[in-house]
Amino acid sequence: MLFSSIPFLYYFLPIVLVLYFLVPFRFKNLVLLVSSLFFYFYGEPIYVLLMLVSCLSAYVHGLLIDKFRGTKWAKVWMASSVVTSVLLLGFFKYSDFFIANINALFRSDLALLGIALPIGISFYTFQTLSYTIDVYRGDAKVQKSFIRLATYVALFPQLIAGPIVRYTTVEEDLTERKHSIDKFGEGVTRFTLGLGKKVLIANVLYEFCETFRASDDKSVVFYWLYAIAFSLHIYFDFSGYSDMAIGLGKVFGFRFLENFDYPYISKSVAEFWRRWHMSLGTWFRDYVYIPLGGNRVPKGRWLFNTLVVWLLTGFWHGAAWNFIVWGLYFAVFLVLEKFFLKKFFEKIPRVFSHIYVLLAVVISFVIFNAADMTQAISDIGGMFGVLEIPLWSKETAYYLSSYGLLFALSIFGATPLLKNAVLKLKEKKGACVVVDVLEPIVIVALLLVITACLVNGSFNPFLYFRF
Repeated sequence: MLFSSIPFLYYFLPIVLVLYFLVPFRFKNLVLLVSSLFFYFYGEPIYVLLMLVSCLSAYVHGLLIDKFRGTKWAKVWMASSVVTSVLLLGFFKYSDFFIANINALFRSDLALLGIALPIGISFYTFQTLSYTIDVYRGDAKVQKSFIRLATYVALFPQLIAGPIVRYTTVEEDLTERKHSIDKFGEGVTRFTLGLGKKVLIANVLYEFCETFRASDDKSVVFYWLYAIAFSLHIYFDFSGYSDMAIGLGKVFGFRFLENFDYPYISKSVAEFWRRWHMSLGTWFRDYVYIPLGGNRVPKGRWLFNTLVVWLLTGFWHGAAWNFIVWGLYFAVFLVLEKFFLKKFFEKIPRVFSHIYVLLAVVISFVIFNAADMTQAISDIGGMFGVLEIPLWSKETAYYLSSYGLLFALSIFGATPLLKNAVLKLKEKKGACVVVDVLEPIVIVALLLVITACLVNGSFNPFLYFRF
């Protein structure tokens, strides 16, 4: 079930809200758990059992780690929890990838399993891992209520596409959380803005990308427009979903950490990754990079640590070589920045470092969105005039004029300019009153426009379902 769908917005969510706020606090987690299981069952009837197995594994391993704390068995049960989670993720997400590569390498003919990817498995697996590891480290108290732990793992606002919520972030909220009209209103506002980013911007940008793929009249400029459109699409699609998740969390009394912080204004690739998919970046930092030694090691070891983290980051996104190349692509830039580029860009105007980051990121998402590496190389070749295509064409001109305003609004929306302007207005007494009056009107109007688009059956894909 998509957040950006009529069944979710006007059937599922209102029913859940009514039930949630009618029952006493001691039953609120149960309402959320049952609702979340139904939400997942609606799209994945069979794989809801897999998610429950993951919850049960985390619950049992947490109890065993706590029971044997201070002994070698605590480490054994922690290792067992990691192996169990990784094996489940590996089997359902990567089996066919490994079989296909074994067949290619050894010229064998092993049959592919053809297993459908369970929605959200990469996200909820990382959440169960963070729970058991934090219990072992002593950073989190063991959760003795299965309902509370399962609510944390299955919580539908962040279940299928993040952000990756650490158990320590919501540990207190699971037992005592406060609700208020102000928090509810803030949550609804944040959710609606995220929904607008998804439906009114991301979906239309992806329509452009699909039009590009279907075109037989490509040009160099058309390739660049496609690359820019997809880079903007994936930002508005994923950050819009994160906004919706954070907003819904606030409605139900939970505090989820931010996942995006205007990454396209970055002045380095390292800064870009501090602003992009922040929950994933900090997860790999705390559970892979630092345990490997982080940056407090000799250069050779640091290089190894960096390559491992970014290989895993790419592979986490998908079971295909282009995702692995995508991850290692960023590793190369991070290494170059650490040893060479950082000092160079400090000596020249900032505009050049911005251009460098944007070029690096746009090209990276061409690799990311390709069906395979052959297509990725072809797309990059088209961008740089390697293919036998013209620089410009009438079709390119037509689509640029058709989507030009959307491109301009998307680029503007990917910066904090509008947000900063609203915050400055709120600092002024007179303007603050106007903003407070207009905000709910704008939100209601935005929701009506979004609803009209959804009722009209507009194109409504969601990229991160594949992860």
